[in-house]
Amino acid sequence: MPIDVENVTHVLTGNLILNLSILAWALAQIIKFFVVLVRNRRLDWRHILSSGGMPSSHSAFVCACASSVGVMEGWTSVAFAISAVVAIVVMYDASNVRRAAGEMAKILNYMMDHWQEMRPQFFTKELKELLGHTPFQVVMGALLGVAVGLGGMWLWG
Repeated sequence: MPIDVENVTHVLTGNLILNLSILAWALAQIIKFFVVLVRNRRLDWRHILSSGGMPSSHSAFVCACASSVGVMEGWTSVAFAISAVVAIVVMYDASNVRRAAGEMAKILNYMMDHWQEMRPQFFTKELKELLGHTPFQVVMGALLGVAVGLGGMWLWG
């Protein structure tokens, strides 16, 4: 029995492209949870909604959007160009800027753990180290997003 496009579109937001983007993000977060489970051999529910890790949910989200816009509006459309540029900026930020911030957090956390003297009040909270992504994680998130975007448009678009 074929799935009615109207039903798929109205399930979450009323917008197929946004629904596919959210689906790609959710799949990336679920995959991330299982990657951590296999790697660390323990349940860690924080990874269901956290940033960083494999695959990049940011990349999956923006690439699902860009690829489904490309299918719906055309690969030479202004809408696709804008969504592709935004996707590239988001992936650059995920793999460079946020990753550098995470590396600085590691160093600061190490310094706070080894502080021998009186600790100032602001050293009591540990900084989040897993902020960004490796280039591989970004590429894997991008591939997941493109697969969801193109596959979803093929099925329901």
